[in-house]
Amino acid sequence: MLWLKALHLIFMVTWFAGLFYLPRLFVYHALSDDEVSKERFKLMERKLYFGIMSPGMLATLVFGTWMLKDYAWAMYASAGWLHAKLVLLFFLAMYHLLCGKWLYDFKYDRNRHSHVYFRWMNEVPVLFLFAIVFLAVLKPF
Repeated sequence: MLWLKALHLIFMVTWFAGLFYLPRLFVYHALSDDEVSKERFKLMERKLYFGIMSPGMLATLVFGTWMLKDYAWAMYASAGWLHAKLVLLFFLAMYHLLCGKWLYDFKYDRNRHSHVYFRWMNEVPVLFLFAIVFLAVLKPF
């Protein structure tokens, strides 16, 4: 059980590292005006999304589901905190997919958002992180 929890946490940190960094890359990409910089950002964004973030998300969900199936569901099936955490994880996965949409918008030079928009969107994962960790650790309800 502790191995599953450790792997779950390691991949969660990996996923969140990407969730924090990719929108920051979008900020700089939106500010860039030369073709060399734009192409460099496209490469960095693609490698981060597909090489780090997405595998991190998938592994986090796999190990989390494994723990849920083998351990947590039997103990916490009626616990409100677990249901709230799962709802937040669903919306975090939707945010991840939204980052993928932005990635494709930049890839095909169709971005319509300003650097200010991406600065604000860069804060979204912080809110999820606080809420999810507090729910998992404190189990308030």
